[in-house]
Amino acid sequence: MTFSRKLTMLAACLACVTAAHAGAIKEDKDSLFKPTGKGWGELDLDSMSHPERAATLKAQRSANLTYQGGPVMVAPTKVYYIWYGSAWDSASQNVLNNIASHIGGSPYFNINTTYYNASNTHVVNQVTLAGSTSNAGTLGSKLTDANIQTVVTSAISSGALPLDSNAVYFVMTDKNTTATSGFCTQYCGWHTNTNFNGQNIKYAFVGNPETQCASACGATSPSPNNTPGADAMASIFSHELEEAVTDPDGNAWYSTQSGMENGDKCAWNFGTTATASNGAKYNQTFGTMKYLIQQNWVLQPSQACAQHYP
Repeated sequence: MTFSRKLTMLAACLACVTAAHAGAIKEDKDSLFKPTGKGWGELDLDSMSHPERAATLKAQRSANLTYQGGPVMVAPTKVYYIWYGSAWDSASQNVLNNIASHIGGSPYFNINTTYYNASNTHVVNQVTLAGSTSNAGTLGSKLTDANIQTVVTSAISSGALPLDSNAVYFVMTDKNTTATSGFCTQYCGWHTNTNFNGQNIKYAFVGNPETQCASACGATSPSPNNTPGADAMASIFSHELEEAVTDPDGNAWYSTQSGMENGDKCAWNFGTTATASNGAKYNQTFGTMKYLIQQNWVLQPSQACAQHYP
């Protein structure tokens, strides 16, 4: 996947902001959509509530995902965090460390085991938070896509993180950092891949909406762990993780009718929720912490959004 690949906005969704990349490819009646990793996760709350968003996307979500032959991350997945910016607090980091440490082996992540590669080898329900490093903001608070790639490759080159083709590197930005290609207006997070030092590495951007766009990229108020930015990022993280695993290079599992990957199909769809002691809605418990996490797209027994598998 390259930064030049772009996804067309569907005409039926012009009322909401759902571009998968900055810009759009041309479309004709015979074209097939392909994912860019920046798909369909953030909508405009100035005019739409979450239920309205879900209704707007319903028609586009009706098309099933199909396998296009590309690689799938079927080995146990490692997660590496890069904490970007100087405004991180320990409570927020704890919320995000906890989900990365406990999402593997959960009934929720088990949804991804319904996906497989060309050899019919299925994704395994194993995720490990293998390490993290900090970057106080060496490239400033307004990151381009190229900057974000540099943050990742610099962390590897410096030895702060290992080079690992079975991993997804997450650039987790603080509340003062934005991404100039469309954070808050076109997406909340994205994933992609690049060749680096002879290996195909997968990485993702997860934005912190706490002070920039809580209404657009946040999920609920109050938040389950009283860390609104991190609680919102937890759902974005899960979205990008499941897409990076099942469609790491943008040529494996997606809908050719919309370009949607599995996380996109269930964006803003939380399913059944419960109420925490602070009044926050939640639908998943990882470790001892509660989260409001979007559902994921399961392939079996029929394709649909689900909170767990089986």
